[in-house]
Amino acid sequence: MHHLSQYKCKEALAALSKLPQQQLDSPGVLLLMGRCLYELVDYSRAAEAFEAARRADPFNLEGMEYYSTVLWHLKKDVELAHLAQHAVSVDRLAPEAWCVAGNCYSLQREHESAVSLFKRALQLQPHMAYAATLMGHEYFAGEDLVAATTAYQHALRSDGRHYNALYGLGQIYMKQEKYMEALTHFDLATRINPSSSVLRCCCGTALRRMNRLEDALKQLEVAIAIDSRNPLARFEAAGVLTSLERHEEALQQLQQLSEIVPRESSVHFMMGKLYKRLGHTDRALAALNIALDLKPLAADRAAIKAAIDKVYLSEDEEEEEL
Repeated sequence: MHHLSQYKCKEALAALSKLPQQQLDSPGVLLLMGRCLYELVDYSRAAEAFEAARRADPFNLEGMEYYSTVLWHLKKDVELAHLAQHAVSVDRLAPEAWCVAGNCYSLQREHESAVSLFKRALQLQPHMAYAATLMGHEYFAGEDLVAATTAYQHALRSDGRHYNALYGLGQIYMKQEKYMEALTHFDLATRINPSSSVLRCCCGTALRRMNRLEDALKQLEVAIAIDSRNPLARFEAAGVLTSLERHEEALQQLQQLSEIVPRESSVHFMMGKLYKRLGHTDRALAALNIALDLKPLAADRAAIKAAIDKVYLSEDEEEEEL
């Protein structure tokens, strides 16, 4: 519990793994494992642990709000609907049940219904920081930034160490292009949870927007060291390295990223542009054609086609065309 309270989740899992098998299979330990894996963004394994805990003690709703968020990230709408139905049938007065139901509606993009259910959770337990944060996320998704800010502030009044709410406020400031304020909140969240790859990536992204490229790269490298499969951290790092004209290193990041998200058109598009800058026109054309085949958005499709048309032109020739 001490490791988890400090968000040292790998250490917590290591400590739990030393318990006897009988204890490992107990609902309480399975819930702790699920929470640790949730914090580590290992959603598939977290779902397995939470589901095992639920099967072992189906009438205990503790931790089910986090389980529902895991299912939300995995886009498992059927499983989330079943969990919501189960939770509400077990105890309609449990705030966890309404958080689960709220996440269920959130996944269906029914924002108003989701908000009303998170409000219900807060009526039952006014100081439930996680419910307030989920409500903030829902307002943010609906672009009601004022209401989202109020919800996140409510969460922080309930729990000053609730880093999720600080992350939410940081995202609001990023949307408003207030990058210094965003960085301040992401940094505060990182001080609470220093082992979060997501938060480190957010710091790097904010620093990049502020054109503090070297500082951004340091944060993004930490994010990748924590979680080598964090796709956004690698993509942002590639962008920073490109701006620093370290094209070979940027290409390495994108090559590794293409193994993690092989069907992401923007990755192959960026690879194509970098291959061209490095003089590898055949490789550039191949990467650009892959990007086009992956059915990007209309605006990106037009940009990719334009890049293909100019792939054999030098930069000077491109400027002359313009």
